[in-house]
Amino acid sequence: MEQIEPKAGDPRFFPQGGPLAVAAIAAAIGAEASFDDGRLIYGVAPLQRAQPHELSFLDNRRYAALLADTKAGVVVVHPAQAAQVPAGTVALIMGDPYRGWALAAALLHPNPPAKPGIDPRACIDSSARIDASVEVGPFAVIGAHVSIGAYGRIGPHAVIGDGVGMGEHCRVGAHASISHAILGDRVYVYPGARVGQDGFGFVSSSLPFLTVPQLGRVILEDDVEVGANSTIDRGSAQDTVIGAGSRIDNLVQIGHNVRLGRCCVLAAQVGISGSTILEDFVMLGGQAGLAGHLSIGKGARIAAQSGLMADVAAGADMMGSPAEPIKEYLRGVAVLRRFVRGYKASKQDTVSGNTKD
Repeated sequence: MEQIEPKAGDPRFFPQGGPLAVAAIAAAIGAEASFDDGRLIYGVAPLQRAQPHELSFLDNRRYAALLADTKAGVVVVHPAQAAQVPAGTVALIMGDPYRGWALAAALLHPNPPAKPGIDPRACIDSSARIDASVEVGPFAVIGAHVSIGAYGRIGPHAVIGDGVGMGEHCRVGAHASISHAILGDRVYVYPGARVGQDGFGFVSSSLPFLTVPQLGRVILEDDVEVGANSTIDRGSAQDTVIGAGSRIDNLVQIGHNVRLGRCCVLAAQVGISGSTILEDFVMLGGQAGLAGHLSIGKGARIAAQSGLMADVAAGADMMGSPAEPIKEYLRGVAVLRRFVRGYKASKQDTVSGNTKD
């Protein structure tokens, strides 16, 4: 088998925005260059693999040792690390190097623009209003009275249900489906995601169960991203709302009537039961599970694999199942470990015959 060298920005998959001059990159990301000899930068790479025509960065001090030996042409660094940049490497100095890296990487490897036009194999209802700049891939299905704003991209086999409204610069990945939903601008629904299906609502007081009609919508506000194979149920009698700028990882389940504030972050395999409210800037670690009808305060952080069964105050850090304030949880873990160590020591003394009267 052919030996494959690790590479960032493989041109087979990622468009090339370079070469770019150091001065242009510095101006675009808001950094100060340590010097400028007119060199051109073609791509990005990690510190240990970067070459003289590539840009790298240092944000985590754990990797500071790699900086001394890097061959990168340009490195984005914090002012505190600027003096450690090797001679001959340009330092782009700014307070948030990771942000600078993100901006520079987007310049050197920009998202491909939409290719205006509808593939002849797509199925489009005659009443749909699709801006002329939109790209629609093969076998996509777009229903009646759908509205898609400028510069959108609809991937192959995606299904956009009747009445869905989408703003400008929206992207829908392959095999994703969207129904009963209104999308703002710059929303990205990744491949395989499901948005707008029935919520999990039924009357359980009699058999057989009686399904409750789900009459709400899903609102995805501006700059929301919905990860691959995630699901967002529409509301029952009110809308399910995902606040502007929120990021939803892959394989996340959001129940009906859930409301997320601005810039919430949900890591992989999070599950949120119906009618729970997350205020702005809430962060949920992977596999965290939330019961229904809860209120999670602004800026709260819930650790991975936590089970949340009660309301959480603003700014709280929670951990465990059932979740509790993280300091209390860790204190309990420490006590339990001391108990286990003591128990093991007493058992060992008993086995060795060193019991005390």
